[in-house]
Amino acid sequence: MATLDAPLERPREAPREFSFSESVYRWVATVDHKRLGLMYIATALVFFLISGAMAGVMRLQLMFPNGRVVGPDTFNRLFTMHGTTMVFMVGMPMVAGFANYLVPLMIGARDMAFPRLNAWGFWIFLFGGFLLYYSYIGGGGLSGDGSAPDVGWFAYAPLTSRAFSRGAATDYWAFGILVSGFGSIASAINVIATAFSMRCPGMTLSKMPMFVWVMLVDSWLIIVALPALSAAQIMLELDRKLGANFFDTQGGGSAVLWQHLFWIFGHPEVYILIFPAFAILSEVIPVFSRKPLFGRPAMVGAIVAIGFISLGVWAHHMFAVGMSSWSNTFFAASTMLVGVPTGIKIFNWTATMYGGKLRMDAPMLFCIAFLLQFLCAGLTGIMLGVAPFDWQLHDSYFVVAHFHFTLLLGLVFGLFAGIYYWFPKAVGKMYNETLARWHFWVFTIGANLTFIPLHFVGFLGMPRRIYTYAPGRGWETWNFIATIGVVVQAIGLIFFLWNVVQSLVKGDPAEDDPWDAWTLEWSTTSPPPEYNFEKLPVVRSSRPLWDLKHPHDPDWKYE
Repeated sequence: MATLDAPLERPREAPREFSFSESVYRWVATVDHKRLGLMYIATALVFFLISGAMAGVMRLQLMFPNGRVVGPDTFNRLFTMHGTTMVFMVGMPMVAGFANYLVPLMIGARDMAFPRLNAWGFWIFLFGGFLLYYSYIGGGGLSGDGSAPDVGWFAYAPLTSRAFSRGAATDYWAFGILVSGFGSIASAINVIATAFSMRCPGMTLSKMPMFVWVMLVDSWLIIVALPALSAAQIMLELDRKLGANFFDTQGGGSAVLWQHLFWIFGHPEVYILIFPAFAILSEVIPVFSRKPLFGRPAMVGAIVAIGFISLGVWAHHMFAVGMSSWSNTFFAASTMLVGVPTGIKIFNWTATMYGGKLRMDAPMLFCIAFLLQFLCAGLTGIMLGVAPFDWQLHDSYFVVAHFHFTLLLGLVFGLFAGIYYWFPKAVGKMYNETLARWHFWVFTIGANLTFIPLHFVGFLGMPRRIYTYAPGRGWETWNFIATIGVVVQAIGLIFFLWNVVQSLVKGDPAEDDPWDAWTLEWSTTSPPPEYNFEKLPVVRSSRPLWDLKHPHDPDWKYE
C-alpha cells in the first residue's frame, strides 16, 4: 500500500496587485470552501457581538430591583432576539463554518462535493439573518403593532397567534429561521457527501480525523432534526395567514403540538451546537498533549450514541405541561442515559492529557476551561432530568444558568480554542499569545461571575423571562454580581477583537505547521491555495503527518 513517505507539494500562489473591487468580487462570487467557511465564521462573530450587546442590556435592567433601563415590551424583544440570534445566527453558522473550512483539508480533498450548493447555503443563511433583523423595520406590519419578535426563541403557542402577536414581527421570525435553515441543511448534505465520497486514497472511515467524524454525525443530526422545526414554522404561518388552526385550541388544534415539534428539533439542537466544540477538543488536546487521542474507537462510538440518544430526549422539556408519569419516566431515563457517552468523551480527553507533555498556549487553555465548565453543565443537566427536581426549578434562572454553562462556557470556549488553533493556517499570520491569554483569563472570570450566581438566584425562586423584580427577595446581590460579570466578559472580548485586528495587520508570518500537528490541513501552505493540494495525499494511518515526520515509528504499524 502506498504511504505518505515524502513531503507533500506545497504550492504558493504568485503575488498579485491588490484591487479592492476585484477582491470584493472574489469573496462574493467564490465557491471555495475555505472562503465560505471564513465568511460563515465572520458572520457568526458579528451576530455574536450583536447578541451579546442585547444580553448586556438585559443584565443592566436586572442589575437592581425595579430597574428602568428598558420597558417590558423592549425586554421581551431583547430576550427573543438574543436567544434566536445565538442559536440560529451564531451557533449554526459556526457549525457550517468550521466544517466547510476544515473537512476537505482534513480528508485530502480539493473542495466540498457540491461547491455551488455550498455557496448557495451561505447566502441563503445570510438572507435569513437579514429577514430576522428586518423585523425591527418591517415588524409593525399594517397594524403598526410591535417592531421585533417578542415571543421568545421557543415561540410557544398561543403567544404566536395573531390575537397575541399582532403585526408582522412573528412572521419575520418564522421566515427568517425557515430560510436560514435551508442553508444549514444544504451545508449538512455537503459535509456528508464530502466525507463519504471525497476522502483521499488510503483514508478509510477508521482513519478519518476525529473532527470529521464529529461533524459527520452533527450533519446527520441537522438533517433529521431541523425539518421538524421547518414544518412547525410552515404550520404556524398557515395558522396566522390562512386560519389553519394547527396550534389554536379553540379551533381544534393543540398548543402542545408546537412544543413537541419545536423540541423534537430543540433538544438535538443542543448537541448540534456543542458538537463542534467536541470536534475541536478532539484535535487540539492531542496535539498540545503530544499524545494520540486516548480511546479513539470509544470516542467515535460515544459521538454516534449521543447523536442517537439525543433524538429521544425532547419531552423532558415538558415535564410541567401535564404529561403522564410513564412519559416522564421514559424521558428522564433518556436524559440520564445521554450522560454516559458524554462522560466517556470527558474521560478520553482527560486521559489524553494525563502523562502528556502539555503545551499551555491559548487553544489548550480554552480546552481545559471547557472541560471543567462543561462538566458542571452536564451535572446540572442530569439534575434537571430528575422529574421532581425539574418540577421545582422549571422556568427558573437555574435553567438559564444550566444552558448558558452548556452553550457559552461550553460551545463558545471550544470555538475560541478552534479559532486560535487554526488562525495561523487560515490567514497565514500568528496571533499575539499575550493578548490571547488576557482574553482567556478575563473572559473566563467574567463568564463564571455571570452564570454561577444565576444557579443560586434560581434556587431562590427567580423565574426566567421577567423584566424586573421587587426588592427583599434575596435576589439583589446575585443579580448585581451577574451583571458585573457581563462587563468583565465584554472586556475579554475587546482583547479578542484587538488580537484579531492586530494579528491580521502586523502579525508574524505563520509557518505551514506551527503546532507540529498530525492531520493533513497542516501539510499545505498557510493559508492554503485555492485547490488545497497539487497532488492528492495518500495516507496509511489516522496521523499521516506523524508518519511523515517519524518514519522510524509510524502509526500504520500499529493501526
